Amino acid sequence: MYEAITIKDIAKALGLSTSTVSRALRGSYEISPETKKLVIEYAEQYNYRPNPIALSLKERRSRSIGVVVCEIANNFFSQAINGIESIAYNRGYHVIISQSHESYDREVVNVEHLASRSVDGLLVSLSAETDHIEHFKNLHEKGFPIVFFDRITEEIETFKVVVDNYKGAYDATQHLIDSGYTKIAHVTSSQHLSISKERLEGYKAALADNSITLNESYIRYCNHGGMIYDELEDAVKSLVHLKDRPDAIFSAGDRLTISCLTALKAIGLKIPDDIALVGFSNSPLVELLSPALTAVKQPAFEMGQVATELLIKLIESKRPVTEFEKVVLQTDIFKRESSASKITDKKPKTKKAVS
Repeated sequence: MYEAITIKDIAKALGLSTSTVSRALRGSYEISPETKKLVIEYAEQYNYRPNPIALSLKERRSRSIGVVVCEIANNFFSQAINGIESIAYNRGYHVIISQSHESYDREVVNVEHLASRSVDGLLVSLSAETDHIEHFKNLHEKGFPIVFFDRITEEIETFKVVVDNYKGAYDATQHLIDSGYTKIAHVTSSQHLSISKERLEGYKAALADNSITLNESYIRYCNHGGMIYDELEDAVKSLVHLKDRPDAIFSAGDRLTISCLTALKAIGLKIPDDIALVGFSNSPLVELLSPALTAVKQPAFEMGQVATELLIKLIESKRPVTEFEKVVLQTDIFKRESSASKITDKKPKTKKAVS
Protein backbone atom coordinates (compact mmCIF):
# COMPACT_ATOMS: atom_id res chain seq x y z
CA MET A 1 0.00 0.00 0.00
CA TYR A 2 1.47 3.34 -1.07
CA GLU A 3 1.36 6.60 0.83
CA ALA A 4 -1.01 9.29 -0.47
CA ILE A 5 0.69 12.17 -2.25
CA THR A 6 0.52 15.70 -0.86
CA ILE A 7 0.46 19.20 -2.33
CA LYS A 8 4.18 19.39 -1.58
CA ASP A 9 4.78 16.25 -3.64
CA ILE A 10 2.85 17.70 -6.60
CA ALA A 11 4.70 21.01 -6.33
CA LYS A 12 8.09 19.27 -6.29
CA ALA A 13 7.24 17.04 -9.25
CA LEU A 14 5.98 19.92 -11.40
CA GLY A 15 8.48 22.54 -10.29
CA LEU A 16 5.81 24.82 -8.85
CA SER A 17 5.28 26.45 -5.46
CA THR A 18 2.91 24.79 -3.00
CA SER A 19 0.71 27.91 -3.00
CA THR A 20 0.38 27.75 -6.82
CA VAL A 21 -0.60 24.07 -6.65
CA SER A 22 -3.07 24.78 -3.85
CA ARG A 23 -4.72 27.61 -5.78
CA ALA A 24 -4.81 25.55 -8.99
CA LEU A 25 -6.60 22.70 -7.20
CA ARG A 26 -9.16 25.20 -5.84
CA GLY A 27 -9.78 26.55 -9.35
CA SER A 28 -8.49 30.03 -8.52
CA TYR A 29 -8.76 32.68 -11.22
CA GLU A 30 -5.21 33.73 -10.32
CA ILE A 31 -3.80 30.59 -11.96
CA SER A 32 -3.58 30.18 -15.74
CA PRO A 33 -5.76 27.49 -17.41
CA GLU A 34 -2.61 25.71 -18.62
CA THR A 35 -1.18 25.43 -15.09
CA LYS A 36 -4.54 24.35 -13.66
CA LYS A 37 -4.77 21.62 -16.30
CA LEU A 38 -1.22 20.44 -15.58
CA VAL A 39 -1.80 20.30 -11.81
CA ILE A 40 -5.24 18.67 -11.96
CA GLU A 41 -4.12 16.00 -14.45
CA TYR A 42 -1.12 15.15 -12.26
CA ALA A 43 -3.28 15.06 -9.13
CA GLU A 44 -5.78 12.73 -10.77
CA GLN A 45 -3.05 10.50 -12.19
CA TYR A 46 -1.56 9.98 -8.74
CA ASN A 47 -4.90 9.89 -6.91
CA TYR A 48 -4.35 13.03 -4.83
CA ARG A 49 -7.05 13.67 -2.24
CA PRO A 50 -7.23 16.75 0.03
CA ASN A 51 -6.95 16.13 3.76
CA PRO A 52 -10.35 17.30 5.06
CA ILE A 53 -9.24 17.48 8.70
CA ALA A 54 -6.24 19.67 7.92
CA LEU A 55 -8.34 21.87 5.65
CA SER A 56 -11.09 22.33 8.21
CA LEU A 57 -8.59 23.36 10.90
CA LYS A 58 -6.90 25.80 8.54
CA GLU A 59 -10.04 27.32 7.05
CA ARG A 60 -12.35 27.12 10.09
CA ARG A 61 -14.89 25.19 8.07
CA SER A 62 -16.32 21.70 8.52
CA ARG A 63 -15.60 20.72 4.90
CA SER A 64 -19.02 19.10 4.79
CA ILE A 65 -22.11 19.67 2.65
CA GLY A 66 -25.67 18.86 3.69
CA VAL A 67 -28.05 17.36 1.12
CA VAL A 68 -31.83 17.40 1.61
CA VAL A 69 -33.89 15.23 -0.76
CA CYS A 70 -37.21 13.43 -0.53
CA GLU A 71 -35.89 9.89 -0.93
CA ILE A 72 -32.53 8.31 -1.71
CA ALA A 73 -34.18 5.20 -3.18
CA ASN A 74 -35.71 7.32 -5.95
CA ASN A 75 -33.61 6.63 -9.07
CA PHE A 76 -33.38 10.31 -9.97
CA PHE A 77 -32.10 11.35 -6.55
CA SER A 78 -29.69 8.43 -6.18
CA GLN A 79 -28.10 9.47 -9.49
CA ALA A 80 -28.05 13.14 -8.46
CA ILE A 81 -26.34 12.21 -5.18
CA ASN A 82 -23.70 10.28 -7.12
CA GLY A 83 -23.04 13.47 -9.07
CA ILE A 84 -22.89 15.50 -5.86
CA GLU A 85 -20.40 13.14 -4.26
CA SER A 86 -18.20 12.95 -7.38
CA ILE A 87 -17.51 16.68 -7.14
CA ALA A 88 -17.51 17.04 -3.34
CA TYR A 89 -15.05 14.19 -2.81
CA ASN A 90 -12.52 15.60 -5.26
CA ARG A 91 -12.82 19.03 -3.67
CA GLY A 92 -12.26 17.68 -0.15
CA TYR A 93 -15.85 17.88 1.11
CA HIS A 94 -17.82 15.25 3.00
CA VAL A 95 -21.49 14.78 2.06
CA ILE A 96 -24.21 14.32 4.69
CA ILE A 97 -27.52 13.15 3.21
CA SER A 98 -30.97 13.49 4.79
CA GLN A 99 -34.39 12.37 3.54
CA SER A 100 -37.64 14.28 4.00
CA HIS A 101 -39.85 11.42 2.75
CA GLU A 102 -42.02 14.18 1.25
CA SER A 103 -42.74 15.55 4.74
CA TYR A 104 -42.48 19.29 5.45
CA ASP A 105 -41.99 18.69 9.19
CA ARG A 106 -39.20 16.21 8.60
CA GLU A 107 -37.55 18.59 6.14
CA VAL A 108 -37.53 21.36 8.76
CA VAL A 109 -36.02 19.03 11.38
CA ASN A 110 -33.38 17.80 8.91
CA VAL A 111 -32.37 21.34 7.94
CA GLU A 112 -32.11 22.43 11.56
CA HIS A 113 -30.02 19.38 12.39
CA LEU A 114 -27.65 19.87 9.47
CA ALA A 115 -27.21 23.57 10.26
CA SER A 116 -26.49 22.73 13.91
CA ARG A 117 -23.83 20.26 12.75
CA SER A 118 -22.07 23.23 11.12
CA VAL A 119 -22.21 22.04 7.53
CA ASP A 120 -20.75 24.64 5.18
CA GLY A 121 -23.79 24.75 2.92
CA LEU A 122 -26.92 22.95 1.75
CA LEU A 123 -28.07 21.35 -1.50
CA VAL A 124 -31.87 21.18 -1.39
CA SER A 125 -34.71 19.61 -3.35
CA LEU A 126 -37.97 20.54 -1.65
CA SER A 127 -40.44 18.03 -0.22
CA ALA A 128 -43.89 17.60 -1.79
CA GLU A 129 -45.50 19.12 1.34
CA THR A 130 -43.30 22.24 1.42
CA ASP A 131 -45.39 25.29 0.53
CA HIS A 132 -43.59 27.84 2.69
CA ILE A 133 -39.86 28.11 3.24
CA GLU A 134 -39.17 30.18 6.35
CA HIS A 135 -36.67 27.55 7.54
CA PHE A 136 -34.55 28.24 4.45
CA LYS A 137 -35.14 32.00 4.42
CA ASN A 138 -33.84 32.30 8.00
CA LEU A 139 -30.57 30.59 7.07
CA HIS A 140 -30.22 32.44 3.77
CA GLU A 141 -30.66 35.84 5.43
CA LYS A 142 -27.75 34.99 7.73
CA GLY A 143 -25.54 34.39 4.70
CA PHE A 144 -25.70 30.59 4.83
CA PRO A 145 -24.93 29.08 1.38
CA ILE A 146 -27.90 27.23 -0.15
CA VAL A 147 -28.36 25.91 -3.69
CA PHE A 148 -31.70 24.46 -4.83
CA PHE A 149 -31.94 21.75 -7.48
CA ASP A 150 -34.81 19.99 -9.25
CA ARG A 151 -37.62 21.16 -6.90
CA ILE A 152 -36.86 24.80 -6.33
CA THR A 153 -38.37 27.99 -4.92
CA GLU A 154 -38.36 31.43 -6.51
CA GLU A 155 -38.62 33.11 -3.09
CA ILE A 156 -34.89 32.90 -2.37
CA GLU A 157 -32.28 34.52 -4.59
CA THR A 158 -29.54 31.95 -4.99
CA PHE A 159 -28.22 29.45 -7.54
CA LYS A 160 -30.74 26.91 -8.87
CA VAL A 161 -30.26 23.90 -11.13
CA VAL A 162 -33.23 22.39 -12.96
CA VAL A 163 -34.16 20.60 -16.16
CA ASP A 164 -36.44 22.03 -18.82
CA ASN A 165 -39.54 20.48 -17.27
CA TYR A 166 -41.87 22.31 -19.64
CA LYS A 167 -40.14 20.93 -22.74
CA GLY A 168 -39.81 17.42 -21.28
CA ALA A 169 -43.55 17.32 -20.60
CA TYR A 170 -44.37 18.92 -23.96
CA ASP A 171 -42.26 16.35 -25.82
CA ALA A 172 -43.85 13.43 -23.93
CA THR A 173 -47.39 14.65 -24.64
CA GLN A 174 -46.57 15.46 -28.27
CA HIS A 175 -45.15 11.96 -28.73
CA LEU A 176 -48.43 10.46 -27.50
CA ILE A 177 -50.39 12.70 -29.87
CA ASP A 178 -48.11 11.76 -32.78
CA SER A 179 -48.73 8.11 -31.89
CA GLY A 180 -52.49 8.60 -32.28
CA TYR A 181 -53.62 9.23 -28.70
CA THR A 182 -55.96 12.17 -28.05
CA LYS A 183 -57.48 11.47 -24.62
CA ILE A 184 -54.35 11.92 -22.56
CA ALA A 185 -54.51 11.96 -18.76
CA HIS A 186 -51.84 13.52 -16.56
CA VAL A 187 -50.76 12.05 -13.21
CA THR A 188 -48.50 14.37 -11.25
CA SER A 189 -47.23 15.27 -7.77
CA SER A 190 -48.21 18.01 -5.33
CA GLN A 191 -49.70 21.10 -7.02
CA HIS A 192 -47.30 23.62 -5.48
CA LEU A 193 -44.04 21.89 -6.49
CA SER A 194 -42.13 23.76 -9.20
CA ILE A 195 -41.71 20.59 -11.26
CA SER A 196 -45.45 19.85 -11.09
CA LYS A 197 -46.37 23.33 -12.31
CA GLU A 198 -43.86 23.32 -15.17
CA ARG A 199 -44.70 19.81 -16.37
CA LEU A 200 -48.43 20.56 -16.22
CA GLU A 201 -47.88 23.64 -18.39
CA GLY A 202 -45.89 21.63 -20.93
CA TYR A 203 -48.66 19.02 -21.09
CA LYS A 204 -51.34 21.70 -21.56
CA ALA A 205 -49.33 23.50 -24.25
CA ALA A 206 -48.90 20.34 -26.33
CA LEU A 207 -52.65 19.69 -26.18
CA ALA A 208 -53.43 23.28 -27.17
CA ASP A 209 -50.94 23.27 -30.05
CA ASN A 210 -52.71 20.22 -31.45
CA SER A 211 -56.22 21.67 -30.96
CA ILE A 212 -57.06 19.11 -28.27
CA THR A 213 -59.38 20.53 -25.60
CA LEU A 214 -58.04 20.17 -22.09
CA ASN A 215 -60.18 17.84 -19.98
CA GLU A 216 -59.66 18.85 -16.34
CA SER A 217 -61.09 15.49 -15.19
CA TYR A 218 -58.00 13.82 -16.72
CA ILE A 219 -55.60 15.50 -14.26
CA ARG A 220 -54.72 13.75 -10.98
CA TYR A 221 -52.46 15.01 -8.19
CA CYS A 222 -50.63 12.59 -5.91
CA ASN A 223 -49.40 14.67 -3.00
CA HIS A 224 -46.75 12.13 -2.02
CA GLY A 225 -45.32 11.71 -5.51
CA GLY A 226 -46.00 7.99 -5.72
CA MET A 227 -44.37 7.12 -2.39
CA ILE A 228 -47.76 6.02 -1.07
CA TYR A 229 -48.92 3.39 -3.56
CA ASP A 230 -52.56 3.42 -2.46
CA GLU A 231 -52.78 7.14 -3.27
CA LEU A 232 -51.45 6.52 -6.78
CA GLU A 233 -53.62 3.45 -7.30
CA ASP A 234 -56.75 5.42 -6.35
CA ALA A 235 -55.79 8.12 -8.87
CA VAL A 236 -55.32 5.58 -11.68
CA LYS A 237 -58.54 3.74 -10.83
CA SER A 238 -60.50 6.99 -10.84
CA LEU A 239 -59.17 7.73 -14.33
CA VAL A 240 -59.95 4.35 -15.88
CA HIS A 241 -63.44 4.36 -14.38
CA LEU A 242 -64.32 7.62 -16.11
CA LYS A 243 -67.16 7.29 -18.64
CA ASP A 244 -64.88 8.78 -21.30
CA ARG A 245 -61.80 6.82 -20.30
CA PRO A 246 -58.35 8.17 -21.27
CA ASP A 247 -56.46 6.28 -23.94
CA ALA A 248 -53.06 7.34 -22.55
CA ILE A 249 -51.40 8.57 -19.35
CA PHE A 250 -48.47 10.95 -19.06
CA SER A 251 -46.97 10.69 -15.56
CA ALA A 252 -44.70 13.37 -14.16
CA GLY A 253 -42.32 11.57 -11.84
CA ASP A 254 -40.05 8.56 -11.39
CA ARG A 255 -42.08 6.70 -8.77
CA LEU A 256 -45.34 7.81 -10.36
CA THR A 257 -44.41 6.25 -13.68
CA ILE A 258 -43.39 2.84 -12.35
CA SER A 259 -46.39 2.76 -9.99
CA CYS A 260 -48.76 3.68 -12.85
CA LEU A 261 -47.51 0.65 -14.78
CA THR A 262 -48.05 -1.56 -11.74
CA ALA A 263 -51.54 -0.17 -11.07
CA LEU A 264 -52.70 -0.50 -14.68
CA LYS A 265 -51.56 -4.12 -14.79
CA ALA A 266 -53.27 -4.85 -11.47
CA ILE A 267 -56.53 -3.44 -12.86
CA GLY A 268 -56.21 -5.76 -15.85
CA LEU A 269 -55.47 -3.27 -18.61
CA LYS A 270 -53.01 -4.13 -21.35
CA ILE A 271 -50.38 -1.52 -22.24
CA PRO A 272 -50.47 0.01 -24.82
CA ASP A 273 -53.48 -1.81 -26.34
CA ASP A 274 -55.94 -0.58 -23.71
CA ILE A 275 -54.04 2.48 -22.52
CA ALA A 276 -50.62 3.92 -23.37
CA LEU A 277 -48.13 5.15 -20.77
CA VAL A 278 -45.30 7.70 -20.95
CA GLY A 279 -43.56 9.24 -17.96
CA PHE A 280 -40.55 10.88 -16.40
CA SER A 281 -38.24 8.13 -15.15
CA ASN A 282 -34.52 7.67 -14.59
CA SER A 283 -34.85 4.00 -13.72
CA PRO A 284 -32.28 1.87 -15.56
CA LEU A 285 -34.91 -0.90 -15.72
CA VAL A 286 -37.57 0.83 -17.84
CA GLU A 287 -36.46 -0.87 -21.05
CA LEU A 288 -36.48 -4.27 -19.34
CA LEU A 289 -40.05 -3.98 -18.06
CA SER A 290 -43.01 -5.54 -19.84
CA PRO A 291 -43.85 -3.54 -21.80
CA ALA A 292 -40.67 -1.47 -22.12
CA LEU A 293 -41.55 2.02 -20.93
CA THR A 294 -41.30 5.20 -22.95
CA ALA A 295 -39.52 7.57 -20.57
CA VAL A 296 -38.37 11.16 -20.26
CA LYS A 297 -34.90 10.95 -18.73
CA GLN A 298 -33.25 13.76 -16.78
CA PRO A 299 -29.46 14.35 -16.56
CA ALA A 300 -29.56 13.71 -12.81
CA PHE A 301 -25.83 13.00 -12.37
CA GLU A 302 -24.93 16.21 -14.20
CA MET A 303 -27.49 18.16 -12.15
CA GLY A 304 -25.84 16.96 -8.95
CA GLN A 305 -22.40 17.93 -10.24
CA VAL A 306 -23.45 21.41 -11.39
CA ALA A 307 -25.32 22.13 -8.14
CA THR A 308 -22.30 21.08 -6.08
CA GLU A 309 -19.90 23.22 -8.08
CA LEU A 310 -22.17 26.23 -7.54
CA LEU A 311 -22.50 25.55 -3.80
CA ILE A 312 -18.74 25.26 -3.37
CA LYS A 313 -18.42 28.53 -5.28
CA LEU A 314 -20.71 30.15 -2.69
CA ILE A 315 -18.88 28.55 0.23
CA GLU A 316 -15.40 29.49 -0.94
CA SER A 317 -16.13 32.98 -2.26
CA LYS A 318 -14.09 35.66 -0.48
CA ARG A 319 -16.85 38.21 -1.05
CA PRO A 320 -20.66 37.95 -0.85
CA VAL A 321 -22.06 36.60 -4.12
CA THR A 322 -24.76 38.92 -5.45
CA GLU A 323 -25.31 37.62 -8.99
CA PHE A 324 -27.02 34.25 -9.39
CA GLU A 325 -28.18 32.10 -12.26
CA LYS A 326 -30.68 29.34 -12.89
CA VAL A 327 -28.96 26.55 -14.83
CA VAL A 328 -31.40 24.70 -17.09
CA LEU A 329 -30.41 21.25 -18.36
CA GLN A 330 -32.16 19.34 -21.14
CA THR A 331 -34.16 16.12 -20.97
CA ASP A 332 -34.25 13.23 -23.46
CA ILE A 333 -37.23 11.10 -24.43
CA PHE A 334 -36.67 7.40 -25.14
CA LYS A 335 -39.57 5.92 -27.13
CA ARG A 336 -40.46 2.32 -26.38
CA GLU A 337 -43.30 -0.20 -26.45
CA SER A 338 -45.60 1.41 -23.85
CA SER A 339 -46.53 4.20 -26.26
CA ALA A 340 -46.63 2.28 -29.53
CA SER A 341 -48.80 3.85 -32.24
CA LYS A 342 -52.52 3.11 -32.13
CA ILE A 343 -53.76 0.73 -34.84
CA THR A 344 -56.30 2.81 -36.70
CA ASP A 345 -57.27 0.44 -39.49
CA LYS A 346 -59.02 -2.06 -37.21
CA LYS A 347 -62.54 -1.98 -35.89
CA PRO A 348 -62.88 -0.28 -32.52
CA LYS A 349 -62.53 -2.73 -29.63
CA THR A 350 -65.09 -2.99 -26.88
CA LYS A 351 -63.77 -1.43 -23.70
CA LYS A 352 -62.39 -3.96 -21.26
CA ALA A 353 -64.23 -4.06 -17.97
CA VAL A 354 -62.12 -2.84 -15.08
CA SER A 355 -62.39 -3.68 -11.44
